[in-house]
Amino acid sequence: MAPVSVVTGANRGIGLALCRKLKSNGYQVIGACRKKSPELESLGVKIVEGRLGQGVRAWDWGWKGPRGVCNAGILREDSLEDIDMAVLREQFEVNSLGPLRTYLALQDKLADNAKVCIVTSRMGSIEDNGSGGDYGYRMSKAAVNMAGKTLSVDLKKKGIAVGILHPGFVATDMTAKYHGGMEGQGGVKIIEEKLHMDTTGTFWHRNGSVLPW
Repeated sequence: MAPVSVVTGANRGIGLALCRKLKSNGYQVIGACRKKSPELESLGVKIVEGRLGQGVRAWDWGWKGPRGVCNAGILREDSLEDIDMAVLREQFEVNSLGPLRTYLALQDKLADNAKVCIVTSRMGSIEDNGSGGDYGYRMSKAAVNMAGKTLSVDLKKKGIAVGILHPGFVATDMTAKYHGGMEGQGGVKIIEEKLHMDTTGTFWHRNGSVLPW
């Protein structure tokens, strides 16, 4: 039987690209999202719609999965002159708490020796921050990096490896203004080839290099 992979935020952007690549690599893919898209439907993967707080834990998928990819995220640009605390909190809710909430909802479905990958951003790197700005996004991504690292420690006893992945510059709705042209598929190679118990908790760039915290 083909291995199972669950991808959140699967209806577009990075999540959609990951679903496409995982399926082409022979996985049974479950794409989880708030609302499906024609592009996701065209892949022929299993689609589950809904919010994590509205019954995701009760989804009867009938599987034990070796892969879980926590992907969904938002970017709300800001600067020191126009910080909106409500918008900052929104980014923490989605970017920081979302992946942890996803793991908690799916933990009973993940087999021992599974792999969990959190899609983050190098903008969450403290050492790599040389340009400033985007307070909410940077802070929320730094927080999810810590969540991923902490999960990697706590899940060692289950043999579950956790990777924290910067996907590179990807063409998505969120980055459209920057004219990105790359696809978000390099992450699958990281999950398959580099992520294991000896490397759990690593913060990777899509190209395979290790990023500073």
